[in-house]
Amino acid sequence: MSEPTRPLWPAYLLSVFVAGLGHCYLGQWKRGAAWFGSYVLALAFLSARTLSGALEPGDPFVVAALQFDTVSYTDVAFPLAVLVVCLLDVYLVGLAQFRTGSANGTPARSDGTS
Repeated sequence: MSEPTRPLWPAYLLSVFVAGLGHCYLGQWKRGAAWFGSYVLALAFLSARTLSGALEPGDPFVVAALQFDTVSYTDVAFPLAVLVVCLLDVYLVGLAQFRTGSANGTPARSDGTS
């Protein structure tokens, strides 16, 4: 009897919202923590343009980011790139798990059925 497998599609959906969450869903805890840390650093430091600007309490990045007229594409380009590459990595991890399951005779299908 084959053990039930988890569907892969929630991992993709989770990664779209928070980088690293899809990896955690797939059981890749360290990889998920690394992606989440990269995403947080990209949002906090790189989008604020300077390290001192990100740590300045008078005008935190979150407040500045909510003012849509002052945020340009270059402000969000790097965090968006981290999110897209993370999503690609989740896809590759899921594909590897699917192939490993297929090699063992228990195909892990994306809809959760076997």
